[in-house]
Amino acid sequence: MAAEAGHAPESPLLLHGYWRSSSAYRVRIALNLKGLEYEQRAVNLVRGGGEQNSADYRTINPLGLVPALVHGDQTIVQSVAICEYLEETFPDVPLLPSDAPGRARVRSMVQTVCSEIQPLNNLGVTAYLKADCGLDDAAAARWYAHWIARGFAALEAWLGAPASGAFCHGDGPTLADCFLVPQVYNAERFECDIEPYPRIREITARCRALPAFRDASPELQPDAE
Repeated sequence: MAAEAGHAPESPLLLHGYWRSSSAYRVRIALNLKGLEYEQRAVNLVRGGGEQNSADYRTINPLGLVPALVHGDQTIVQSVAICEYLEETFPDVPLLPSDAPGRARVRSMVQTVCSEIQPLNNLGVTAYLKADCGLDDAAAARWYAHWIARGFAALEAWLGAPASGAFCHGDGPTLADCFLVPQVYNAERFECDIEPYPRIREITARCRALPAFRDASPELQPDAE
């Protein structure tokens, strides 16, 4: 799968992911925005105890997480590292600003999503909270919503700065948008209240209208269930 008007890199790109993984979703958006052709390899995170736990997949990513990007003889894991690798390897469509303050601002928003929100709400954490800590579904939902609200409140404030335009930073998509949209998808899926964040909602809607974002959406992936 690739974005419209994509091109094939000299070595094929193979993305191991799962349709509902927000981390894999981020990488799909970045690949599509850069117009890169890539093959997807599904790693079902819930079937049979999770295919990410298989010995075969652990040889690709010993941590047992998605995504993992294979490019030639290189295997890159962790969505931030993958997106930075794509930025450095395929610079024709930049997803980071050209100035150091701009890059730092975009990376701050990226890290807010991938360090402060998503890890506290991922599949492994929520399963542990229920199975090992005894939280019922309602308590687990409150946990989830707490970290969404904390992170989204900060993002909403930053998006009110002059450096934000039609998108998170300026008037074109950056890595910040690649990370924001999947996190909003997760928040909506778990019925978190996003009404207090009009800038987030507006930017997300603008992104979702773009083919690169639309084609990366979970429901359109080959392994969607």
